[in-house]
Amino acid sequence: MHEKEKDLISAFLRGEVDRRGMLKGLGAMGITAGSAGTLLNMMSTRALAADFDWKKHSGKALKLLLNKHPYADAMIANLQNFKDLTGIEVTYDVFPEDVYFDKVTAALSSGSTEYDAFMTGAYMTWTYGPAGWITDLKEWINDPEKTNPNYAWDDFLPGVKNSCAWNGQPGGALGSDDAKQWCIPWGFEQNNITYNKAMFDKAGVAVPKNIDEMIAAAAKLQKDVGGIYGIGVRGSRSWATIHPGFLSAYSNFNEKDLNVTDGKLSAAMGTAGSKAFHAKWVQMIQESGPKDWSTYTWYQVGTDLGAGASAMIFDADILGYFMNGGDNKMAGQLSYAAFTANPDATASTPNIWIWSLAMSNFSKDKDATWYFMQWASGPEHAIFGATKMDFVDPVRQSVWKDEAFRTKLDKYPGYVDMFDASAAGASIKFTPQPLFFDVTTEWAATLQKMVAKEVPVDEGLDQLVESIDRQLKEAGLG
Repeated sequence: MHEKEKDLISAFLRGEVDRRGMLKGLGAMGITAGSAGTLLNMMSTRALAADFDWKKHSGKALKLLLNKHPYADAMIANLQNFKDLTGIEVTYDVFPEDVYFDKVTAALSSGSTEYDAFMTGAYMTWTYGPAGWITDLKEWINDPEKTNPNYAWDDFLPGVKNSCAWNGQPGGALGSDDAKQWCIPWGFEQNNITYNKAMFDKAGVAVPKNIDEMIAAAAKLQKDVGGIYGIGVRGSRSWATIHPGFLSAYSNFNEKDLNVTDGKLSAAMGTAGSKAFHAKWVQMIQESGPKDWSTYTWYQVGTDLGAGASAMIFDADILGYFMNGGDNKMAGQLSYAAFTANPDATASTPNIWIWSLAMSNFSKDKDATWYFMQWASGPEHAIFGATKMDFVDPVRQSVWKDEAFRTKLDKYPGYVDMFDASAAGASIKFTPQPLFFDVTTEWAATLQKMVAKEVPVDEGLDQLVESIDRQLKEAGLG
């Protein structure tokens, strides 16, 4: 690297030149955008080493347990920089999601020391934390001897960061002052609308702004476009059916999953508002959902959109992102919009899924493990993943302000505006408690019965409330 190139990148790292100016200057020197990114990553790694003793654990070795995902791919692509920075050797096992969480549970429940850190969803920590399987990370975050000064803990999106912290008390508020930081957010998913603009134009349909408009739009699209169904949402008998579009819309009406009264929990799905919402959701699926909706997971919802079998989805924004590329039939034809289900609400309030990093309580070297975790969740790697890889929904505010990242998303019409409109209200809307998976799976089963017309909505919800209250009491939670 020539001195002029070094000087320009150093000026950028000092904040004296913005990213556009740096890239323009490197371009004038004959450096391509790809090469510029490589040089910047290398210089960033060197800059990190100047401010913190990254070599403290040189010679040690760590092992990771990873889910097969673009976020893991981005980390693996950049892992050599961590090894060069720290001298720590890192190996990993990667498993597809259909078996991944079973692998995590098996490792943690047995007290295995094989893995030091692993990917997790925040919901899972509501089981792992109280069980003593994972470590409260506040000890490391707050220790200047163990955390580099540029880590910028306050740079994380507040709603995302707080959603990864819980005091372990059933019903305790996420992000409370006494909460334990069970995991570090890595990348997340907001639940909004991805739609096929050509189909919307053909049917003369506007992007829906509330649940009633969504029901009407889905029905008109299905009727006028022909050969497609109106809207894709998940329907399998799983917690994963409740958490994306469904809970995002439900909570926008200020409805809750559970009530917390004097430390006791009770089901909250039996209110008049909840019953009215469920009736609308069920109507939408019956009129305009896929015929085999009760089998639909993330995969089916996404692939139908990408194949042109559906006009829109109300699901994870990154699912829509991936369907707009690759070899999907509809690649380049999809657009995005924030969704506010409640016509009286002022903004979108999506429930979120957060891919996070957690430290095994059985790690043989927690300090060295934290070095990896802070690097993998740090601002330098976040910029690399967002601009050079498919780290689509970064958890750091600084990355969302990065002009190169926002420009990269220009070919996904409405994606940045969607994020900007809903990020402030994005958080986990569920009540943290150890029966989370039982409650949500039964909730999904009840939805299936309603859609199949096996039980009326009001009666089905009354039965659900009775069953959940009984389970909570038996578990000593209600």
